[in-house]
Amino acid sequence: LCQFTLLILSSFQHALNSGVRRYHVAPVLCQRAKVAMSHFEPNEYINYEKLEKNINIVRKRLDRPLTLSEKIVYGHLDDPAKQEIERGKTYLRLRPDRVAMQDATAQMAMLQFISSGLPKVAVPSTIHCDHLIEAQSGGEKDLRRAKDINQEVYNFLATAGAKYGVGFWKPGSGIIHQIILENYSYPGVMLIGTDSHTPNGGGLGGVCIGVGGADAVDVMAGIPWELKCPKVIGVKLTGKLSGWSSPKDVILKVAGILTVKGGTGAIIEYHGPGVDSISCTGMATICNMGAEIGATTSIFPYNARMKKYLSKTGRAEIAALADEFQQHLVPDSGCQYDQVIEINLSELKPHINGPFTPDLAHPVSDIGAVAEKEGWPIDIRVGLIGSCTNSSYEDMGRSAAVAKQALAHGLKCKSKFTITPGSEQIRATIERDGYAQVLRDVGGLVLANACGPCIGQWDRKDIKKGEKNTIVTSYNRNFTGRNDANPETHAFVTSPEIVTALSIAGTLKFNPETDYLTGADGKKFKLEAPDADELPKLEFDPGQDTYQYPPKDGSGQHVDVSPTSQRLQLLEPFDKWDGKDLEDMLILIKVKGKCTTDHISAAGPWLKFRGHLDNISNNLLIGAINVENGKANSVRNALTQEFGPVPDTARYYKKMGVKWAVIGDENYGEGSSREHAALEPRHLGGRVIITKSFARIHETNLKKQGLLPLTFADPADYNKIHPVDKLSIVGLADFAPGKPLKCIIKHPNGSQETIMLNHTFNESQIEWFQAGSALNRMKELQQK
Repeated sequence: LCQFTLLILSSFQHALNSGVRRYHVAPVLCQRAKVAMSHFEPNEYINYEKLEKNINIVRKRLDRPLTLSEKIVYGHLDDPAKQEIERGKTYLRLRPDRVAMQDATAQMAMLQFISSGLPKVAVPSTIHCDHLIEAQSGGEKDLRRAKDINQEVYNFLATAGAKYGVGFWKPGSGIIHQIILENYSYPGVMLIGTDSHTPNGGGLGGVCIGVGGADAVDVMAGIPWELKCPKVIGVKLTGKLSGWSSPKDVILKVAGILTVKGGTGAIIEYHGPGVDSISCTGMATICNMGAEIGATTSIFPYNARMKKYLSKTGRAEIAALADEFQQHLVPDSGCQYDQVIEINLSELKPHINGPFTPDLAHPVSDIGAVAEKEGWPIDIRVGLIGSCTNSSYEDMGRSAAVAKQALAHGLKCKSKFTITPGSEQIRATIERDGYAQVLRDVGGLVLANACGPCIGQWDRKDIKKGEKNTIVTSYNRNFTGRNDANPETHAFVTSPEIVTALSIAGTLKFNPETDYLTGADGKKFKLEAPDADELPKLEFDPGQDTYQYPPKDGSGQHVDVSPTSQRLQLLEPFDKWDGKDLEDMLILIKVKGKCTTDHISAAGPWLKFRGHLDNISNNLLIGAINVENGKANSVRNALTQEFGPVPDTARYYKKMGVKWAVIGDENYGEGSSREHAALEPRHLGGRVIITKSFARIHETNLKKQGLLPLTFADPADYNKIHPVDKLSIVGLADFAPGKPLKCIIKHPNGSQETIMLNHTFNESQIEWFQAGSALNRMKELQQK
């Protein structure tokens, strides 16, 4: 029977191999435990037995039911028998299954890995080229242009991947998170990715966490990865989605409840009977945007919708194995959450969030009136669908269903309209099934399979910078200037089908649930709620082969970094702590209000310098608002008393040998996982960042680079520090976990006052600071 089964599977393998891509088919009936993590890594296997063993050890120790999040996180503990476990307090040492990097962050991650001196990655890892393709003319032209402009970077990533055993997804493959969902995520996986929207993989029941490049290097180096034991927020879903309501509305609603920092330090765990009414890719949409509420990650329990998606994407063997271990891929009955939110999907209305922040939630029915009251532009200049959040086959189908109705009445979009497929597989399949043509017919422009306008890669020509206007997107993030670098663009986030309907109407005052449009024949009609298949009836069309396998032995591969390159630069180690207190530091800037990683290290045109630390440091904090004058990129040089750009001032201080600090507000560093927002201040001489609170990823990134992220013991002390003061951090000789540090504020008039600062450093993180960076500490340990 086993030989017969292998014969059948071999024939199936041959049939698949005759197509564009090669797929691995594991002989499930003969070797149950030998199921590959991915088609592209036939010799890397899912290890549910180890997960089960660790869960049982921890359950016995804690003597209580476990949430799903706890099962998967604790199931990946380095030492489950001895690890101290307390939600929100202790640091866990974990062994993730794999690493994923997008091309903008992969440059610095790979440069750091090269600096480590290690010959090969210790876990399966991949690089995805999605961030460097600028939307301009349309998919094919933009892709050709990107390959030409970014040839040096793509060559570096491809050769570095080949040398160190990392799989390489070429430009045009698609957006990292869609590729992961299609090929790498699976129920129970722990995956870390160098992008804040890595939690997208939670739609397939995995714990997928966004990190900085230095964290990725730890995992690729085979070092246990540290994460503060997350709290668990339960979101109980009841009822059933219907009509115009979509999975996007679930997370827009949750964002409105929790705000941009309400999920900090927690995993959002969805559960309840309403879960089964949501498609797998819909669950991924919800998990993806958990990044907008600061959550460590988000997750759904394994169910039939995930099984269906796994089977449709050629991974039925994984689904079969997950079925056998299902009790470990769902929460225990009676498990306790730190907070519970309940949402009745049957009552959920379509939402639209914004402008300028993803947690400003409005029902679509109200947004027109709210916009008029607030003075926001009513006319919609551009509607944009796609992105890593909403570019599934179902998303495109629902948008096409809306577009078909408009076309049947002789209408096209009044607004400009763009479509971004999430992957080459999605692009090829929607072309085959006619969705892409319908969206073109209604006035849409199909862009490349990439991030594009969602991350500021948009060569926008229809407005001038400074012109007040409105856009609606199915993206995830809408901070000031993020999409088009225009601070007067009012960006709103909603579902793809609502974007399509609003683009047809051309105004925020249109409510597709109740309002009528006028057809070309003068007759009024109302759009019906869209309906579309969650998965194609036929198999997915894989499209072009865009994957580069790493060779078995890459030791002879040469990785070229020219010393004169303006885009790539090998890293030099940061200086070690000198054992002294940080005395008389100047304040580079005291930031007023929201300061995301976009403000600290802008994207858009700066993406081309992501592999060159010195060049990209010229964007340091240029978007942050200075308390002293209310301006961006204008700070007082304390040594010359002249106002100038932030990076220039930092470079002057560094030249003069003067250490400096940054003072920040709430949730400092929210948004993208952008490690450069930590590397740049360290490179230009910064030592301390003091804020009311930090976003999780950014705080860790700062620690990894040898900076001191500290918080006011009393948030009101933010008001005691003025941009002209000098600061001294004392007590560093006795720096210890849980022990506050003292800050002496020296005012220009000679007076002084002392405040206390808290930190979240553990013992190993203190060693990072003392060594100058986590990478320096890794090298020290290797030498020992």
